[in-house]
Parts: sequence; C-alpha cells; structure tokens
Amino acid sequence: MKYILVTGGVISGIGKGIISSSIGTILKAYGWNVTCIKIDPYLNIDAGTFSPYEHGEVYVLDDGSEVDLDLGNYERYLDVTLTKDNNITTGKIYQRVMEKERRGDYLGKTVQVVPHVTDAIMQWVADVARVPVDETGATPEVCIIELGGTIGDIESMPFVEAFRQMLFRVGTTNFCCAHVSLVPQLSTVGEPKTKPTQASVRELRACGLHPDLLMCRCSSSLPRNVVDKISLFSQVPVEHVITVVDTNDLYEVPILLDKQKLCDILLKHFNLNPKQKVEYPVLGKWKALTRRLQDASKTIQVALVGKYTKLNDAYLSVLKALKHAAIYANRN
Repeated sequence: MKYILVTGGVISGIGKGIISSSIGTILKAYGWNVTCIKIDPYLNIDAGTFSPYEHGEVYVLDDGSEVDLDLGNYERYLDVTLTKDNNITTGKIYQRVMEKERRGDYLGKTVQVVPHVTDAIMQWVADVARVPVDETGATPEVCIIELGGTIGDIESMPFVEAFRQMLFRVGTTNFCCAHVSLVPQLSTVGEPKTKPTQASVRELRACGLHPDLLMCRCSSSLPRNVVDKISLFSQVPVEHVITVVDTNDLYEVPILLDKQKLCDILLKHFNLNPKQKVEYPVLGKWKALTRRLQDASKTIQVALVGKYTKLNDAYLSVLKALKHAAIYANRN
C-alpha cells in the first residue's frame, strides 16, 4: 500500500480537497486503484449537526452518513463509493479510544495521546485504505489522505504525530507528503513572495514531516527563478515544485497537474513501474469536458432563493447539479 498525505499551509481553504481529488484522478487514469480518506480535526463525531455557515452543505454518502463536502469531490472525480469510515474526525478517534479504555483493552495503562490516540489513527487509516471502493471490487493500491486545517494548528497535532510515526514504520518509498502552500502576489509589489511557503515548510519539518511534493497555489505561473528559490529553501527538487495556478474551472486542475508529469514523479518516488494497460489519450474524458466548458455558447442566469445564500457552499449540491446540466447543454 502506498500512502499520499496532503497537508496545507499558510491559510485554510487553500484547495487541498480539489488537489487531492486531482492527484487521485491522474493516478486512476494511469491504471492505479485509488481510495481517499478525509481527516477533519474537530471534536464533532460527524458533520450532521453543523450550521451550513460552518463548513457548507453536508454531503450524504450511500450508507447515510453525513460527512464533509470534500468526500463528494472524491466520489465525483474518482467515480468511487465511500463510507463513513473514509471520514475521520477527532471525535471519532477519541470515541474509539474511550470505548477501548472502558472495555479494559489497555490493561490498566495510563491512556495518552501518544501512543494510544496515534496508534488508533494509524490503525484506522491502515484498515480503511484496503477497503475496495469502486465497482471492480479491487483492493486499492494507493490511499490519498487529506489532513484538514493548516499545519501548526493545535487541533491537528495528534494526526501529524501519527503520520510521522507512520512514515517511520512504512518507509519513504511507501509514503509521500504533498504540501499545498500559498505563493501570494501582491499587486503593489508585482512579484510572487516565497516567504509564507518557506515558513510553512519549516513548520511542517518541525513536526517531523518533510514535503516530497510542494504544490504552490498562485494566481499566475511562477517564474523559473521563484521556483528555484522555493526549491532551495524548502529542500525539495525543482521538478517536485508543482505550480497550481487559478483556473476558470476546477475540472481543469487534473490536466494542469498531468502536464507537469505528476504521475511520473509519484511513481519514481514510490519506486513503481508504469502500468502496461493505460487508456489513451490519458485523461481524454477530462480534456473533452474542459473543451465543452470553454466552448459553451450561451450564458444562462438562474436565481437561487434560500436561507443560507451568503455562503455558496451551503447549496453546493444544487450548484453542482446546475453546472453539470449546463455542461451537457453546452451552456454557462
């Protein structure tokens, strides 16, 4: 089993969910079986009791569980069916640890964050990673784990420690850390600033993890000298510094990453050989989809009347349905 941990730095809401989904989409296009896990470091058991203003609309899985919206992205991008176990929260982990403590599973020992909570996290990830999620019933070969929040948050520290231990246990050839960071470009300065990313990488390394991939979120393509600077100060190879520019549509992100040879980088890191049976052109359906988006001939205006319209994510299922209908009808 190969693990890809996706972390975020500088700011929250940086796009880890879409990047995680896009990485999975690319790997699946090249013939690999992929599953996904979303970690939300809050004490709630699930997202069912949240106000829509907190995290947006609740996504409901086939088994009836109420989870984070990112799992909806995973299912749409990867064409998989996930379960409640694919969404880990701090509340779920502590609930499991407390149940084991009440049963006497710890044999009277003092229950602590390390090793008991961290062991529970690693065991949960290892178990869920091997559960088939697509119609073929094949065991996944790659597990993508998105760690919610920002590196350095107090809430996520037990998870970061757990993945530090997991990296030590499974080895570097079975574990890849993809760190998503912001490279802002101030209008008054006119050049990308790398200091936030440098600080974010230092924070990650202080936690015992080192980025194998650096996904740089930016408004426009980064000049070569900026990429070289990020590579030097982050101690990441230049070819592993991936530029993720703002796009007109989220469905363009897998193609953007594929152009930068992301799959080749991951296979080299994991010491894997390419699959022989790959459908060509790779990501052909995605490229056709983006062409339809670009060739849309007419814009249609739809009024959405609701209680929580201040936040777009509060009605994301409606917006996605309208978007998909517009693509089919060749409209914007």
